[in-house]
Amino acid sequence: YPKDKLEIIVVDDCSTDDSLAWAQRAAEGHPNVKVVRNPVNLGKRRAINRGHRETGAQIIVSVDSDVIVDPNALKELLRRFTRPDIAAVGGRVMVSNPDDNWLTRMQTVKFYFAQEWLKNIERTFKTVLCLSGCLTAYRREVLEELQPVLETRNVLGVPIKYGEDRFLTRTIVKAGYQTVFTTAARCYTVAPRSLGGYFSQQIRWRRSNFIDWFGGIKHVWKLPAPVAVNYLSLFALMLVYPLLIIEKIANGNFTELIALHVGLLGLLAGLYLFAARHMPASQRVGPLAFVSMALLLPVSYFVFTPLALFTLDSGSWETRAGSAAAPVAREASGSGSAPAVPGGQALVK
Repeated sequence: YPKDKLEIIVVDDCSTDDSLAWAQRAAEGHPNVKVVRNPVNLGKRRAINRGHRETGAQIIVSVDSDVIVDPNALKELLRRFTRPDIAAVGGRVMVSNPDDNWLTRMQTVKFYFAQEWLKNIERTFKTVLCLSGCLTAYRREVLEELQPVLETRNVLGVPIKYGEDRFLTRTIVKAGYQTVFTTAARCYTVAPRSLGGYFSQQIRWRRSNFIDWFGGIKHVWKLPAPVAVNYLSLFALMLVYPLLIIEKIANGNFTELIALHVGLLGLLAGLYLFAARHMPASQRVGPLAFVSMALLLPVSYFVFTPLALFTLDSGSWETRAGSAAAPVAREASGSGSAPAVPGGQALVK
């Protein structure tokens, strides 16, 4: 992207490791890079608000701190702002470590279906209800318009920091704007390598789903009919699937339960192998990834769904950990690009 039109704002959301020190070091000698730090951990949505207040850019691109952005991603995002009512454009998130182990291979498949299939109806009507904060561009005036709502989000009076991407996107749609998703703009993220990291992520995402659906049900009737049906169907699946598992186990119908999962995952495996044959070898995985999915998926729904429902008021983002923060002498301003900064938030114009 042309450097004279690019500004990078790194927002350190009160990280507990030495992220800020590394960000400041990376910004040195780059006048287009500015590093700021929140006095306390505020969450992604408020970090984005902080970032857009630091720049006069008309398009703000939110980039998560642990992603690698494809060189053409910014151009692909900006070229989709073809009408004033398009308020946000999101890019595709790819797994950067698909071959680390069986768990990352399974997540590679899940990411593929989530973005290539589950978003198709929403993409058709330009009403995408969740644009990933890993790589999403927003119109500045829309963020300013919605800032009061974004700053005061809570559940039963408890401020929460999970589900920020869904909440921000749904708030934009609720305000009457269009949201667009493109697979041409790509970024790469590291998938959890351990079951502990994966479970923490999935519980957080499951809470996000429930909170989003509970909040979105009030205005779902305003959505295009196919989008509304898809939205409600996914919500129903989240609740019914664990009950189906319980019913089969209680009645001793293990054969039916196994046949259901084998049939479903066999179909998905066939679709994936056919569709992914044109993908680079580094971005596709073999059919054995579906075996681990067959084993882990029922457990994740059976355990995570009730756990998420009973912990909706948790304020934790479940991913912050690290050693004591390194000493920081100053805020840094520094054209060029900076490396990913754990615990921070990067915005680009």
